[in-house]
Amino acid sequence: MDMSTSAPFRDLSFLPRDVALTERADGSLLLASRIPMHAGEPHLPGMLWRHAQAQPDASWLVQRRGPDRAWQRLTYGAARAQADAVTQALLGLDRPGRCVAVLSGNSLEHGVLQLAAQQARMPHVPITPAYALMTQDLSKLQSLIDLLAPAVVFVQDGTAFERPLRGLRLPADACWVVADAPPAGPARLALQRPVHTWAEWAATPVTPAVAASAAAITADTVAKYLFTSGSTGLPKAVTITQRMLTTSVAMHRQLVADPPGTPPTVLLDWMPWSHVASGNIMFGLVLSEGGEHWIDEGKPVPGLFAHTLRNLRDVSPTAYGSVPLGYTMLAEALEADAALAEAFFRRLARMTHAGARMPDSIFDRMQAVAVRSTGHRLPFTSAFGSTETSAAVTVTHWCAESAGLIGLPHPGVTLKLIPLGDGRHEVRVHSPVVTPGYLQQPAATAAAFDDEGFFVMGDALQFVDLQRPEEGLAFSGRVTEEFKLQSGVFVRVGALRVDAIEAAQGLLTDVVVAGADQAFVALLAWPNLAACRLHAGTPDATASEIVQAPWLRAALHAALARHNAAAGGSSRRVHRLLLLAEPPDMGAGEITDKGYVNQRLVLQRRAALVARLFTDPPGADVIDID
Repeated sequence: MDMSTSAPFRDLSFLPRDVALTERADGSLLLASRIPMHAGEPHLPGMLWRHAQAQPDASWLVQRRGPDRAWQRLTYGAARAQADAVTQALLGLDRPGRCVAVLSGNSLEHGVLQLAAQQARMPHVPITPAYALMTQDLSKLQSLIDLLAPAVVFVQDGTAFERPLRGLRLPADACWVVADAPPAGPARLALQRPVHTWAEWAATPVTPAVAASAAAITADTVAKYLFTSGSTGLPKAVTITQRMLTTSVAMHRQLVADPPGTPPTVLLDWMPWSHVASGNIMFGLVLSEGGEHWIDEGKPVPGLFAHTLRNLRDVSPTAYGSVPLGYTMLAEALEADAALAEAFFRRLARMTHAGARMPDSIFDRMQAVAVRSTGHRLPFTSAFGSTETSAAVTVTHWCAESAGLIGLPHPGVTLKLIPLGDGRHEVRVHSPVVTPGYLQQPAATAAAFDDEGFFVMGDALQFVDLQRPEEGLAFSGRVTEEFKLQSGVFVRVGALRVDAIEAAQGLLTDVVVAGADQAFVALLAWPNLAACRLHAGTPDATASEIVQAPWLRAALHAALARHNAAAGGSSRRVHRLLLLAEPPDMGAGEITDKGYVNQRLVLQRRAALVARLFTDPPGADVIDID
């Protein structure tokens, strides 16, 4: 018997599954929890005040610093003092309601600044660092700055961000704030605007104006703007209010009833605060509980994931979240290193994945190593939401036996499900966590809601069992990503992507599905470089050498032929595949800094490669399956 599937789950007191499903006259369905939603706190800065008073010496944010990369801790008491001082500095600018933009990633200073901005009632706007660092073209970042018209732009390191410091056009009354290596002398004068250091602002004497500003925060005060991915044009700035943030935190805290005396969460988090899951929920949950938020400088990409593994040996988190690619790399590391697995699972209560559907093989591998390390399986929750919903609006609040589920609606969330005629439903959402709209884009705001005020997600879901709705929902693809073949048959991109990755048995990290208005489906794909090097015994092989390796081409041909034999119709069969040596370009938006590949943008930017997939006869570099 396979112990990884028969071992018991770690016991957690999950919220009961109690939902109401109502069918309406027009055929649409309404799905909602019958359990009342818990009330949220008034605002996020209040959470910091509460813990600064109750446990001033407890660690809040922890990050590696300095040449020796030692862990540096910021306590709740010290964070409150810094936040009040920086709030005073912001109020001293006299720019009420103007934005505080952040171009750099997660850091101790960034964590304090976002709460200080909220205390000053100046929206915090974290912008993915890729726009400033991963491309030579600053035009996309400039368009975001033009939209925001910020009063303050913060960067962590003046040397790393020298090009945007010099090249961006800010509003005439805006200033820079730099934490490390601020420009000095002629370089500072050349910017022709004020440049403040973090040390200066954190030493600002605090007046009663800070408490007065915080007291004026309401549920409708704009806490931040978060940018969408921009898959269909320039990113839109999503309005996030204090109500949205605190309600989302309350919803997620309601999912598990921890017994009295349970220690607060200890989180090691690599996901960027410019994305909704980490920036809203992970940040807010830890702050609400008075837990420890360890900032991980690693990412699930070659060369950086080693930092995550090093950090996991130190931290032993109580909760862990990542994207499927991150878990793929983590599973490989844990399987090879029992000591690392012991450290990772020592205190872990549950894992969460988001961003895209996780292949069942990775789910099973993570559970198998959990059983070997602890004797039990771990609840592996998955969720569904968007930037516009402040975070997840559904979650699997039970011990799921496989990947693919996105759970049931949180208390306080109503889903409207519109039948698509193939067993799936297009989903729309009504909840206090839904955005009121996009900054300065009234037409886009109006188009985002239906005539009943439900936010249109653009995604398809399906019931595990419509007669037993408590069994949950499964994600069934982005409606906007789907396309038709020449035959008129629809291709479900999300499902086929996961099936192809599964069929490759660890040899591929991700694929992009092509074939709109073509006779058949084809794939662009990135090989799993680490797995391929290990398989071939060539640790120094380059990406270009790997994509040309005969053994890999033969293995993928055989794997996809097996997939095709069991796939059924033409919409699920893969006829050709082209391996890519060049990784997805984060600066161009092909992949987010959270590890999610933007299918549409990759197809647009690599149109010449897509064309080669459908050229007859195919070139030598194209793997012809059928």
